[in-house]
Amino acid sequence: MTYQRENQRVPATEILQMIADGHEIKLIKCTVSGDLDVNRFLVKDENFNTSGLDIDIKAEKTTLVFPQAMEFNSCIFEDKVFFAPPWEQPVQLEVVFKSDIIFNMSVFREQSRFSKATFCGTAGFDGCTFERISVFRDVQFKTRAMFRTVLFNGYGLFNGAVFSEEASFTNTCFGKGGNFTNVRFQGKSNFSGVYAKSKSVPVYESVFFARHRFGDDETFWRFIKQASQEAGYYQLTGESFFNERCAHLCRKFYGPDYEGLSLPKKIGRLIWGIRLLPELIFGRILFGYGERPIRVLAAGAIIILVCAFYYAGNKAAVLSRGDPIIHNLNFMDGLYFSTITFTTLGFGDLYPAPGHLPTRCVAMIEALSGACLMALFVVGLSKRYSRG
Repeated sequence: MTYQRENQRVPATEILQMIADGHEIKLIKCTVSGDLDVNRFLVKDENFNTSGLDIDIKAEKTTLVFPQAMEFNSCIFEDKVFFAPPWEQPVQLEVVFKSDIIFNMSVFREQSRFSKATFCGTAGFDGCTFERISVFRDVQFKTRAMFRTVLFNGYGLFNGAVFSEEASFTNTCFGKGGNFTNVRFQGKSNFSGVYAKSKSVPVYESVFFARHRFGDDETFWRFIKQASQEAGYYQLTGESFFNERCAHLCRKFYGPDYEGLSLPKKIGRLIWGIRLLPELIFGRILFGYGERPIRVLAAGAIIILVCAFYYAGNKAAVLSRGDPIIHNLNFMDGLYFSTITFTTLGFGDLYPAPGHLPTRCVAMIEALSGACLMALFVVGLSKRYSRG
């Protein structure tokens, strides 16, 4: 049976009893008064008939299993909505939703908690407004989790949650901040258009994206970048920008719907992805997209040392001013000549022997490398420390 109401004021006690009786719930544009708190099932003074409720009571934990679908479309919850254990006993209760749970376009005026719940079907919160803190801590989303165009006026806590399939936060707003610590995104994720207000930066330590190699985390890092930029955390902005660019490179390499392609098309796309090799080597590895200037210094130091060993070896031919005879340079002289060649100073006291092509080629390559790397270092340094 289906418990269905539309454009009515419905007491939470009545809804809880219908849930306990196993009825499907379908409310449209209703106002729910009272605490919609499943912990009330476990309080004897509440006088709920729980004979039809699937309850598994163990020593320290109680599990409530709801097999029916629940739909609360465009509803207003005036009081608390708790499908989670109480704050003081966080391991006491677990809730399992076997079917789709939909709260689309609903307004939560007080706290809402779904901690440690398991959504086996679709979890739909599209267009919802959470006026107070909303807690999805340690939640298991087995299928789709839809949080598109949601307004979190309070804190949105998702720490420890696991998104097994699609997770969409498109155009969602985090008013006071969000927490994505230890969150695992096992499937596709989308944070396009997500933004923060009140200069709040989400917490995201140890966030994990299983599809990182496909660039699925690009929009998440863009969200963190924009939030930290507005809040004035410029070092965090740089790190987020680097992660965003790395994810964007992965997305360009594999392209859309890579996993659904046939084997020949996959091979063809990988071959076509070789065009991104210069960006991988110079943009990401060497330059770090402007956020790793130390890498440029390290590369310059390696080039200077390698060339110094070459100039000090038997295969190089370097002349001194006024001395037409070729002498083998010691390492310090080779390092000196390599340094002035790399920096394009060229004092003229040492120079490659005329007609000795290998030495001249090495000197030309080193000079070009030095000019490029010094320019990259200045650009990276100025970008990193003049941001904002």
